[in-house]
Amino acid sequence: MSKIHILGIAGTFMGGVAALARELGHKVEGSDQAIYPPMSTQLEKLGIALMQGYLPENISLECDEIVVGNALSRGNAAVEAVLDAGRKYNSGAQWLAENVLPGRDVLAVAGTHGKTTTTTILTYLLEAAGRTPGFLIGGVAEDFGVSARVGKGREFVVEADEYDTAFFDKRSKFVHYRPLVAILNNLEYDHADIFPDVAAIQRQFHHLVRTVPRRGRLVVNGHDERLAEVLAMGCWTPVERFGLLNGTSDESFDWSARKLRDDGSSFVVLHKGAEVGTVEWPMLGDHNVLNGVAALAACAAVGVDVAKVIPALAGFRSVKRRLEVLGEVGGVTVYDDFAHHPTAIRTTLQGLRAKVGPARIVVAMEPRSNSMRLGAHADALAPSLDDADAVVFLARPELSWDADKVVASIRGQAEAVPDTDQLIAALRALAQAGDHVVFMSNGGFDGAPRKFLATLS
Repeated sequence: MSKIHILGIAGTFMGGVAALARELGHKVEGSDQAIYPPMSTQLEKLGIALMQGYLPENISLECDEIVVGNALSRGNAAVEAVLDAGRKYNSGAQWLAENVLPGRDVLAVAGTHGKTTTTTILTYLLEAAGRTPGFLIGGVAEDFGVSARVGKGREFVVEADEYDTAFFDKRSKFVHYRPLVAILNNLEYDHADIFPDVAAIQRQFHHLVRTVPRRGRLVVNGHDERLAEVLAMGCWTPVERFGLLNGTSDESFDWSARKLRDDGSSFVVLHKGAEVGTVEWPMLGDHNVLNGVAALAACAAVGVDVAKVIPALAGFRSVKRRLEVLGEVGGVTVYDDFAHHPTAIRTTLQGLRAKVGPARIVVAMEPRSNSMRLGAHADALAPSLDDADAVVFLARPELSWDADKVVASIRGQAEAVPDTDQLIAALRALAQAGDHVVFMSNGGFDGAPRKFLATLS
């Protein structure tokens, strides 16, 4: 077996690639600029050597291949050293396609929102059906303890990201996976650093559609007009649409859900109008109801008896950092959440509001994604926080747009602070018994969620 160095190893996708390579018997090392949990914890448990910084000397001379994450660009010292030395390099998506996916039935989960959660649900259901699938999830699944495994079954479930592949391959990662079944969860404008408009994203989604064979299946959100436009560009695969019913049946949905509780923790699943079973689970929000229905439809596409696996969802534990409860101290419940797009922020808070009723929701918000930092979502950010009673907004000095304007537009109590120490102090002054404090960021947030929890103790 070979020795591999992974540049950008602490990213959720590349960390999964590292876990798969290690399981296949390769020697694995890696480096990154920002190494933080949960991925750092997973890699350390696997015994993978982690080096801080993209320094050429961090790449062992005996490495047979360098796998390059998409966060690295030309001009990066490690990238330049690899190119100058004429060393063998590859992207994470291509490495996965060449070393893990051949001979497997690939189930790919694509969409602007919900990819990680839906991939986890789908994997969990296939496991409940006895399929022992392989998987690569963009986060650490609570029920599996890892973000990736090779698996013994025929199926391999992959979170199919539309973000670009590498500095030398500007196609979306998901075009490498050649799935038998593809879930198209939703499509909105995001990744402002690489896509000029939503039409550019739609073109990439259509590239994915082109790769799904006639014997496969496309499981598509029937509410999403932009996905309908993608399919209108050309479709050669059977399509099954899923959706959420609002009091009436809708024959345009092949798979649908009818909520039994407003918070989405209980719903009836229907296939072509006939009831299949009732889901009782710990998840919240309409978005998660749709995620669950999509995963069930994808299971059915590979021959799983959905009625038999629905009861297993009662024990589903989701993935770390998806409204993850870190703890409760003095009546204050603290959550860590990955939401970083206004739609995801809004639906997450709506689900929590339906669960907690009139209790106060306090949000600590870090605009950290590339799109957020560029200001692509600035206008939609304040309305997405409407279900919060108070917001503490982390406006780091390097933020290029006017955070005060956003803060002034927030419906509830709101303030901006320049660093996490002041954010924690502000939250400490705000928090009172009965509150639900939600940290929202797609980065490490300087460890603020756990630091705040410690101050409550």
